[in-house]
Amino acid sequence: MANTASLKIDDKSYELPIITGVEDEVALDISKLRGMSGAITLDPGYKNTGSCSSAITFLDGEKGILRYRGYAIEELAEKADFLEVAFLLIFGELPTKEQYQKFHADIKKQSIVDEDVKKILDAFPKSAHPMGVLSSLTSALTSFNPSSVNVNSEEDMYRAIVKILGKFPVLVAWTLRKKQGLPLDYGDDDLGYVQNILKMMFKSPSGEYKQNKILIEALDKLLILHADHEQNCSTSTVRIVGSSHAGLFASISAGISALWGPLHGGANQAVLEMLEAIKADGGDTKKYMAKAKDKDDPFRLMGFGHRVYKNFDPRAKIIKKAADEVLGDLGVEDPILDIAKGLEKEALEDQYFVDRKLYPNVDFYSGIIYRAMDIPTEMFTVMFALGRLPGWIAQWREMRLNKEPIGRPRQLYVGSPSRSFVPMENR
Repeated sequence: MANTASLKIDDKSYELPIITGVEDEVALDISKLRGMSGAITLDPGYKNTGSCSSAITFLDGEKGILRYRGYAIEELAEKADFLEVAFLLIFGELPTKEQYQKFHADIKKQSIVDEDVKKILDAFPKSAHPMGVLSSLTSALTSFNPSSVNVNSEEDMYRAIVKILGKFPVLVAWTLRKKQGLPLDYGDDDLGYVQNILKMMFKSPSGEYKQNKILIEALDKLLILHADHEQNCSTSTVRIVGSSHAGLFASISAGISALWGPLHGGANQAVLEMLEAIKADGGDTKKYMAKAKDKDDPFRLMGFGHRVYKNFDPRAKIIKKAADEVLGDLGVEDPILDIAKGLEKEALEDQYFVDRKLYPNVDFYSGIIYRAMDIPTEMFTVMFALGRLPGWIAQWREMRLNKEPIGRPRQLYVGSPSRSFVPMENR
């Protein structure tokens, strides 16, 4: 392949370097185009624009491939736990036994949240959406850790990373317990990272919390599957906020707000809201599959297909098995989950959906699992944020270590041309 591509504007040609990634992805380097020609590229939503070079996650939507640091998501979900994957994403390699133990121990040391954060949480009404609460509490951590991170110091960087990994699950659990009117508590240093999350969320104030191995494994897999997904909306937000040299906590808080949107992290919540609507209308899955196939019907089937994966979502294949295990173990009798299983069966057998590769995606199955675990619908995106935390940290760290410039997109101005001011009495 040639090393450059030619771009002709009017009667002038410009040579643009061609860069090839390790997976043979091809990129045109337009970083000097404006300086050379005065022209910019226009790409709403940045669908065709690479904002950075990254060594963290590889995604091929056509082939249904997702890899973290070169490792297939299928292998990581089967053989690793969430904390191993977090270490891998952030530091580039799977941890040794000693590294893992130290990492977990250092996280536990940083898992205490300043008691004054409870006062901030108390100020929110119970009606506040958990994502708004979580974003605010994460941002508030900056107030209790005011010194900026020295990115030239590995020790400073490491300390900031274990702090957020230690405190974030506490904020997630407190957000849930505030919503449910339960006392706020901490975890148990004798438990693993994911076991601790479950205990902090669900322990009754009057009883002992009993761990369920199937639920632990299902949540572990869900968090791994959501840990990173290349340059999506929230990840790009974390990088662009961090590019101004904003701190890690502030950058993560911005990412939470970006994830909140229904077109991004809110998709699994939208799935359950759709299932509730179908139930309210009688629960006829065949009727709604027919509506989904009708181009003139405004109904949209949530949780099927994916804007990136054009064939299948590799994460969905993994989590479907976990969903079946959770439902089987808990023996949950829930008409909403029955409707979900009905829609899944219809979609996997209906030629219309098979031909268009509209298979259930990770949001569909994650919503089912969270529902079965008795996690409220409005907490689904919070759980997504919990999983995505290591990816946000890794992306922020990579951006700062690479000394990337501050994000500053250009625009094409389409407003009024130059005009003169008209005094008010003459308007």
